Amino acid sequence: MEEKKLIRKQIFKLRKECTDSQVEAWSRQIAQKVAELPEFQSAQKILAYADYNHEVMTGFIIEEAWKQGKEVAVPKVVGQDMVFYKLTDFSQLEKGYFGIPEPARGEIVQWEDAMMVMPGVAFDPQNHRVGYGGGFYDRFLEKHLQIKRVAVAFDFQILPSVPTEPTDISPEIIVTENKIYQLTK
Repeated sequence: MEEKKLIRKQIFKLRKECTDSQVEAWSRQIAQKVAELPEFQSAQKILAYADYNHEVMTGFIIEEAWKQGKEVAVPKVVGQDMVFYKLTDFSQLEKGYFGIPEPARGEIVQWEDAMMVMPGVAFDPQNHRVGYGGGFYDRFLEKHLQIKRVAVAFDFQILPSVPTEPTDISPEIIVTENKIYQLTK
């Protein structure tokens, strides 16, 4: 879709213009908000993406999860699918698909009862999401509907509205440095 392409271009440009210290400061604020969510507190297992290219940095969320004795897994792209590997140390990550950090080794996990920290390019206040265009998260989540979905984003990634498709699976919660958007049932 043309509109999604334009949105991606616009957001990537804004992300590029952020300084590393801005990205880090905002990511720390977001991590703190995520850690306070009841969904995070009650989850024993966290599925999180490894950040790349000025995305919200997930390392702070992962460290907090470890500190609280939770298990963490990160995705690796295998063909058209994402496989989650248990992460016990950041040294397990190496550059993978499109240069995105992925687990090079470790135990593959199939967690149904988990909270997922989702990435995305843009969102709207109705919790619609524009991803990177690969459909990996939608395909994974349609098979794992009981996983709690929490997206993390910077404020500038929240647009008044974004285009949606029937196959899109929305996050239930979006956390930015200043706000939390809850999907009303």
